[in-house]
Amino acid sequence: MRRWPAYSAAAWSFAFAAMSFYWAAGGTAGVDTLGNEIERLADERESGFIAEVWATGALKVLGGLLALALVQPGWGIPTRALRIAAWAAGVLLTVYAAANFVQHGLMEAGAVDTPEDLGSDAVTWHLALWDPWWLLGGILFLLAAREYSMASGDREVRSGLRPRTR
Repeated sequence: MRRWPAYSAAAWSFAFAAMSFYWAAGGTAGVDTLGNEIERLADERESGFIAEVWATGALKVLGGLLALALVQPGWGIPTRALRIAAWAAGVLLTVYAAANFVQHGLMEAGAVDTPEDLGSDAVTWHLALWDPWWLLGGILFLLAAREYSMASGDREVRSGLRPRTR
């Protein structure tokens, strides 16, 4: 089993979590790339925004732990649950990125209006940075899920949990 996709997905998740925790702790670098309204909420230290970035940071840490569980035995998580969670994470991240690419691309092209709380500068940042970042995470989780599924399928066949297919 190739392990680099899972380790890369974990690194992606932990790096993303660090960004969230930085913003939750009061950091402002890069927050202007997210949109006018988010920048305002961060500048005003609005409690709902702060709670949201702490929560999303925690979810990103859980994603990183999920990725590590794919390559680090002994976590006590059933193989099937890990496989489903990894595939679900990869699909959701990829679909989210693709939908954002389409939406932001239409905004950039002028086919749909850009909401004022987002702003045209943030649309450019989303297309150049955030949407590809989400897509990268989706691809890494899909690759990790594929590797894990192939390896765990072999283990199930060897242990007699799943019959051999020809």
